[in-house]
Amino acid sequence: MIRVLILCTHNSARSQMAEALTRDAAQRAGVELDVHSAGTEATRVKDEAKTVMAELGLCLDGHTSKTLHEVPNAQNFDYVVTVCDSAADACPVYPGTTTRLHYPFVDPSGGSLERWREVRDQLKVQFEALVQALKNGTPVPESYEDSPAVTAA
Repeated sequence: MIRVLILCTHNSARSQMAEALTRDAAQRAGVELDVHSAGTEATRVKDEAKTVMAELGLCLDGHTSKTLHEVPNAQNFDYVVTVCDSAADACPVYPGTTTRLHYPFVDPSGGSLERWREVRDQLKVQFEALVQALKNGTPVPESYEDSPAVTAA
């Protein structure tokens, strides 16, 4: 099983949404992934994240904000994806077998629900492209702009 870790600063918004979107995409694609998210600091999962994910039928009610120390087998991931610049800077060193990716997304915190939806939809495109690449055995997108749905638009 492929293990994926999604990191952000507070594990309260982008990484939580990306975790749920990745799990959903993997389930729909029939790809076995073990997906986790964490932050460099733990806070709480933001209500706006729960709201916009519920609009897609994905529930974040059971999700909690956690640090890397709370993730099972935290040093053993196939892919570690940072979704904000500060998490990329603070990300620990992983063994050579781990592929690190950096997909920076704007922090929707403090913005309107429409801004939250925009970020959610960008995350959806990115992480569906990641899942499809894993399913097809093709190179994973190195950036949001390299995702097939973005380049086709």
